[in-house]
Amino acid sequence: MEIREIVENKRDFLPLLLLADEQENMIDLYLDRGRMFILEEDGITKSECVVTDEGEGVLEIQNLAVAQPFQGQGYGKRMIEFVADHFRGEYRILQVGTGDSPLTVPFYEHCGFVQDHIIKNYIIDHYDQPIFECGKQLIDKVYLRMGL
Repeated sequence: MEIREIVENKRDFLPLLLLADEQENMIDLYLDRGRMFILEEDGITKSECVVTDEGEGVLEIQNLAVAQPFQGQGYGKRMIEFVADHFRGEYRILQVGTGDSPLTVPFYEHCGFVQDHIIKNYIIDHYDQPIFECGKQLIDKVYLRMGL
């Protein structure tokens, strides 16, 4: 397993990015200013992560996705561990903002994040189409944080 940074041609990974952020123009808001990492194993890209510097010692995960055949096998958690280790000492907080999903929020909590705050109606105000996970429409954006 290898994790490496992608500096050029980040849009080549758009299908994987769209798994975590379903609207391309929302990805455009952070992709160019973000640092992208991919996890590869046996020549196959299994996971990606885009992080941005939000100032004041805060690093934010803007996009974290695992290719569908490899979900639930620990690749997302491994990517978070890599990002935390890689940026420890350079940043003091790792945060992520995600929809109020019954799958995603518990995943981040399992990885050591703690809920910090919620932006009400963010998903319905910023996305063109409703987003559903596990039969639940996502409405709010939940921010979770962990110390580095």
